[in-house]
Amino acid sequence: MSDLMLNSEANWQARVAHAFSRAAPRYDVLATAQRQIGEKLWGSLPPHAFNVLDMGCGTGYWTQRLAERYPNARITGLDLAPGMLEQARQRHGESIYWQPGDAAALPFGKHAFDLVFSNLAVQWCSDIGAVMEELYRVLTPGGQAHITTLLPGTLEEIAFAWQRPEALLQTPDRASVERAIGESGLTIARQAATVERFYYPDLKAVMASIKGVGAQIARPQASLSRNDVAAAQARFEQLRQPEGLPVSYHCLTLHLEKSL
Repeated sequence: MSDLMLNSEANWQARVAHAFSRAAPRYDVLATAQRQIGEKLWGSLPPHAFNVLDMGCGTGYWTQRLAERYPNARITGLDLAPGMLEQARQRHGESIYWQPGDAAALPFGKHAFDLVFSNLAVQWCSDIGAVMEELYRVLTPGGQAHITTLLPGTLEEIAFAWQRPEALLQTPDRASVERAIGESGLTIARQAATVERFYYPDLKAVMASIKGVGAQIARPQASLSRNDVAAAQARFEQLRQPEGLPVSYHCLTLHLEKSL
């Protein structure tokens, strides 16, 4: 890999970490969509686990729930953003092991976990192949990974309203994810692609829901005039439903296994 590519990757990671660290204090208030999507993983988790990783743990909401579900397990929460880990540590204490790190280069040895949980985190990794290879490495034989990630089309209404295609998250498509899983050695036990729509009363609430969870880093750092905002609001109003202004999350839910 060239120095230019390495520098670009490091810069992307730094931007992600900074955006989510800034969002950390208000993340739990604004992460309604993320919570509802995460519930899709909960029912499929195994009855027992002994070493559990919450990969992309954020402020530790799911990490704490995993600790309650598996009271005899060693629970680790990993996140790229120092601000998120600090919030997690303050809210949930030191009984959970909080670890800074990158999902594409996990700071753990081989066969460290029999269960990995990850809700809406891996879409922020630019190399999905490396993520899957790392999952295979750290899982025990017979171990499981339960993941939700985002697919192309997520936030399409926001891209339309602002007339900025870059507002769409640059996520790998389903075929690319499946190929990365296959090349890693993991197998897909179950998968489901769904579109989850959430509704907000106005443009301000929409943008707060996105910016408040750190998910607005793809937008350029440009000042917006009142005319820009008014035009975006008018375009978004064309999409209004009886429930409110829609924001779509194209989700892929995965149950992966490492063979014995």
